[in-house]
Amino acid sequence: MSLLTEKYIYPKLEREMISGVRHYTDGDTPVPSVTTILSETGDKTALFEWRKRVGDAEANRISRESAGLGTKVHNALENYCNGEVWDTFGNNMVSVMAKEMTTEMIDKGMSNVDEVWGIEVGLIAKGIYAGTADCVGLYNGVPSIIDFKTAKKIKKREWIEDYFLQGSAYVLAHNEMFESKIDQVAILMVDRDNKFKDFTISGDELTYYKGLWAKRVEDYYSRL
Repeated sequence: MSLLTEKYIYPKLEREMISGVRHYTDGDTPVPSVTTILSETGDKTALFEWRKRVGDAEANRISRESAGLGTKVHNALENYCNGEVWDTFGNNMVSVMAKEMTTEMIDKGMSNVDEVWGIEVGLIAKGIYAGTADCVGLYNGVPSIIDFKTAKKIKKREWIEDYFLQGSAYVLAHNEMFESKIDQVAILMVDRDNKFKDFTISGDELTYYKGLWAKRVEDYYSRL
């Protein structure tokens, strides 16, 4: 049984690579993705130091494994929300891990999702930026942008500022597109030890992150 309730009609965005940078378009002028803006304006010092410490080969292996794991969990959650069979994992190590993490996310996270209005939702701030939100709906009764994250270990709140900025960008775009009143970002995180934690921002804290996001957008375009 599908969890989806069609509240909004979301556009289908097409991806384009322009000068090696991911852009989205709804048929109009292509705009950079939210993740592109965050990547181009963020501090990469820690990432560079980690890559230098472990070496390029190991860093690439870890990145591929993490990306594959995240994709499997995301796809399973999308199937779950659509009322489709989600437990279709293989028997290799990553697949077994993904199954356990998805089960934990469903049990601990999706149990707090009262309604789902869209999965893999295309959102665009005309002429500025665009992206794909994992989920839009009611989280603990509050209209929310809901993001699914996998991690090696549950992260500290102060380490996930970019997740809050990403969610804030989607809140702004959604409210502009549909005159909606989404006022919460919910980050649902599960780690490889099958521990779950949610992080939410709303009200004044969300307003603060919207302001930070606006500064990152300004910084991005000032560099072009």
